[in-house]
Amino acid sequence: MAQQRNDIRILNIVGARPNFMKIAPIHRLMQASDRFRATLVHTGQHYDEKMSQVFFHDLKLPQPDIYLGCGSGSHAQQTGAIMMALERIILELQPQLVLVVGDVNSTLAAALVASKLHVRIAHVEAGLRSFDRSMPEEINRLVTDSLADFLFVTEESGRRNLLSEGIHPDKIFFVGNVMIDSLKSHLAQAQQSTILDQLQLNHHPFALLTLHRPSNVDDQHTFDRILLALEQIASRVPIIFPIHPRARKMLTQFRFDHRIERAKNIRLIEPLGYLDFLQLMKNASFVLTDSGGIQEETTVLGIPCLTLRRNTERPVTVELGTNVLMGMDTDRIVAESFKILDGHSRPGQIPPLWDGQAAQRIVAILEQRL
Repeated sequence: MAQQRNDIRILNIVGARPNFMKIAPIHRLMQASDRFRATLVHTGQHYDEKMSQVFFHDLKLPQPDIYLGCGSGSHAQQTGAIMMALERIILELQPQLVLVVGDVNSTLAAALVASKLHVRIAHVEAGLRSFDRSMPEEINRLVTDSLADFLFVTEESGRRNLLSEGIHPDKIFFVGNVMIDSLKSHLAQAQQSTILDQLQLNHHPFALLTLHRPSNVDDQHTFDRILLALEQIASRVPIIFPIHPRARKMLTQFRFDHRIERAKNIRLIEPLGYLDFLQLMKNASFVLTDSGGIQEETTVLGIPCLTLRRNTERPVTVELGTNVLMGMDTDRIVAESFKILDGHSRPGQIPPLWDGQAAQRIVAILEQRL
């Protein structure tokens, strides 16, 4: 019998931290299969040790086969730099498919280049919509989905959105959530993290905060309202804040540093690796965030999540999960936080197909269709 060839050449594209959690289970399965020749391409959108390399280590991702080193810049500069670098790679390697995940600039850039070069595109986490085009991620999602040949959706709202936009149903596959694949496969390992000891949090209640969106941290009035809420919450419970470089920069620019110092119970720490952050999240009394993926992870972990946004592209986390949209209402953020601390958090349930098997479904579909 003739030996089966590695006949499906795929480029798996990553660029920023949320991408790493999504690509890890897919890339591992492709590497283990004799049907795929998967090349991992890191655009370098997140490029420093704390924002990138530590996640590769924690997720046991191999070092990227290709590192483009595109770095930061405006949306146009970053997207353009990634497109120019990727075009050379695609022309050289001649893949049959470019697989992109999420909604960052690397996702959009790769989809645009692949489409122009007539290479098929798979989009993991397709169909999510906030219906807020002031969010750069929403533009990235819309354009990527309009170009993709395989659209892998995480929740029913994604399928409905794509159908309403005229996407042919044969291109849409409801597979579950690869973020949850990574979470479930790393829970035991995260349990070995010593981060609770390091921060002297063992057996003590605490809240966990992430904040990075330009709409929250680049606007002084909005950032001020969020800080007002945090100052009141910190009077009852410590808030652990692994601070994003963008938030740190704006905290200094707006001269809010002294307020953090005065609050005492708001503890700024450096960005964390995946395992340390997962250990903090699963032990937190509740999480305050403006991140997308954290809304999903807290829902699966059963941890109350207060999302500091007016909308979410992940409505199933609100409909079924533990997520509550806060908007920018200082009093409401404080009231909901105190309600949780008083033992009145809303119960949630895990959405359909968030079972840790999404990557297997994706790889099986690609193997069959390609």
